[in-house]
Amino acid sequence: MSTDTEKHRALLSALRDAQGKGDGSFERAVTDAFEHVFEHLGRLNDHVSLGGPDGGDPHLKPGESPTLR
Repeated sequence: MSTDTEKHRALLSALRDAQGKGDGSFERAVTDAFEHVFEHLGRLNDHVSLGGPDGGDPHLKPGESPTLR
C-alpha cells in the first residue's frame, strides 16, 4: 500500500475518532487533513502549470532549448 494511501486512511480515522469530543482534537484533525490536501494541490499545480512553481518561465518541453525563448 502506498504511503499516501496510508496517510489518507490515518487522516480519515483521526477525523472519525475526534468527532464530538469537544477537546479540540476534531479541529486539529481537520487542519491536518486540509494541510495534506494543500500539499496535493501544490504538487498538482507544479505538475500542470505552464510556469515554474514560483510563477516564472514555463517549464521547458523535452528537447526544447532555453535559448529559443
